[in-house]
Amino acid sequence: MTMTSLRKLGTSDLEVFPLSLGGNVFGWTADEAQSFAVLDAYAAAGGNFLDTADSYSAWVEGNSGGESETIIGRWVKARGNRDDVVIATKVSQHPEFQGLTAANIKAAADASLRRLGTDHIDLYYTHFDKPEVPVEEIIGALDELVKAGKVRHIAASNISAERLEKSLAFSEREGLARYVALQPHYNLVSRETYEGELQDLAERTGLAAVPYYALASGFLTGKYRDGEVVEGARAAGAGKHLETERGRKVLAALDDIAEAHRVPVATIALAWLAAQPTVTAPIASARIVDQLPALVRVAEVTLTEAEVERLTEASA
Repeated sequence: MTMTSLRKLGTSDLEVFPLSLGGNVFGWTADEAQSFAVLDAYAAAGGNFLDTADSYSAWVEGNSGGESETIIGRWVKARGNRDDVVIATKVSQHPEFQGLTAANIKAAADASLRRLGTDHIDLYYTHFDKPEVPVEEIIGALDELVKAGKVRHIAASNISAERLEKSLAFSEREGLARYVALQPHYNLVSRETYEGELQDLAERTGLAAVPYYALASGFLTGKYRDGEVVEGARAAGAGKHLETERGRKVLAALDDIAEAHRVPVATIALAWLAAQPTVTAPIASARIVDQLPALVRVAEVTLTEAEVERLTEASA
């Protein structure tokens, strides 16, 4: 991994690969052996930024949550590479650790540390904001974890601009740990949640954006086409974009630009995100090793201003 391929994550001291590997499939559509193979291939390509959550993958029959963290922890132990990877995980959705009360945050963090087999989490997200809990309580608990050395940096996901701004202001005022990153739902066919207030706030305050659903559950890989049947756990959600004019326009633009760069469609979709203000590293997951090259090639592709503009217009 060359240092030039790494990006600084907001105001933190973390340096990350421009593609964060999503761990949502580990223990779900990828078993442990497949997960290890994907993680090995990602590391071999220079990747160092792993994204998971304590709740992955509690929605699968027979699972209880924490399966993804457990697999990542076993992989890190087997490879002896803890200092070479940046591990991001999240709190609030695990079946046994619901919410963002101070007590729950601390208990959930300890449980995540045990599953990950490590003494610290590099980036700890509040997974879904809980407006009924004061930001003062949330930030206070997260600050305690940072002071204890259990967490290096804190971040937020699925949060309103108003709550995010209040959180940042409280951290500044009290001299407590401050969010360094934001994980929004953001991609070429879902721009409304992030663009506007949240993006402006991130830009103004130096927050790094690490978008999830970067490939719209697989739609932006280009495998969803008229008349083609795609099997998979997320096929129904991804396929709905094909029914919209926006979705078809985006695919047409992606096809042309991908052909010009001689890379897969997914690479261009991720490159558009990587070119957006505040975005440090989109998140995308790979169930099998064959899906990975299209994702990590985002580190090699820089779109022209005209290409970025064409995709922006197609996705308006």
